[in-house]
Amino acid sequence: MNKRWTIGKIKEFVENNSESTLLTTEYHGFSQKLLFKCACGSNFEKTFTKFKNNHQRKCDVCQPPKASR
Repeated sequence: MNKRWTIGKIKEFVENNSESTLLTTEYHGFSQKLLFKCACGSNFEKTFTKFKNNHQRKCDVCQPPKASR
């Protein structure tokens, strides 16, 4: 099942599943980095895939990256 994500659907997903806010206004595909605003006020960039599947829904200060193995 390949769900087509639009900027509207992504914005809705972000609002319903995180404390962050989507600042990007256009979506060009899964490899594009989107700009978000964290609950703490910091801006951060993530691809929507990482945001959605890896639960990376906050900035690197609030949710530090996991150490690589």
